[in-house]
Amino acid sequence: MLAFFKTILYVPLYNGLILLIGVLPGHSVGVAVILFTFLVKLLLSPLSHKAAKFQLEMKTHEGEINRIKEQFKADKQAQGKAILDFYKEKKINPFAAILPLFVQIPIVIALYYVFYGGGLPAIDAALLYSFVSVPVPDMHLFGINILEKSLLLAILAGVAQFLQAHYAMPPAPPKTDTPSIGNDLARGMHMQMKYVLPVFMGFISYAVSGAVALYFITSSLFTVAQELVVRRSLAKTHLVNPKA
Repeated sequence: MLAFFKTILYVPLYNGLILLIGVLPGHSVGVAVILFTFLVKLLLSPLSHKAAKFQLEMKTHEGEINRIKEQFKADKQAQGKAILDFYKEKKINPFAAILPLFVQIPIVIALYYVFYGGGLPAIDAALLYSFVSVPVPDMHLFGINILEKSLLLAILAGVAQFLQAHYAMPPAPPKTDTPSIGNDLARGMHMQMKYVLPVFMGFISYAVSGAVALYFITSSLFTVAQELVVRRSLAKTHLVNPKA
């Protein structure tokens, strides 16, 4: 399994990053990480676009879904079937928002090994493809050594994650007159994703390295930008308000 991960994911990502470092003036690793992340997100954009579209469609149909939940509140099995039927009728894929997250997890793991598995700043030429040359990498970005921990980049990673949660997450379920464990749990999860996750991401970014923090920052800002583009696109079909 480890050999498969290394061959299929780690080595191609490592070569892509080294190739970017080699072609950039000054061989800046920081700039390369930003561009590398942008390219990865661009490749994943079809999946991310579907996820963003799903989130916005959920906001649009929130009232109808809440009515279904209220109608079948006494029968959870019937409620689940009714909601799935509603998704099918509206051609909404509830798994579209989850897939991009799972796709990115191995990429983050591979990046961790790139920066902590001996891949930088000492470049392992044995892993490089024949067309990739060995540059002399510059590990500094605006005076910050991105191989080391950076409190500033960690804070920015947390802020970027908060912006992503603010724009990309569906709204919290409204409070109901009837107490509901499911509703309370959903509201609690929403609050954690919006406020606790950014703190956690900032902590992880500081604990690992400035390079991984740069990945999180660029990834989150790309997601925010994509969300705004999708909103404008769906606004043309009168599905959402682009300023919502």
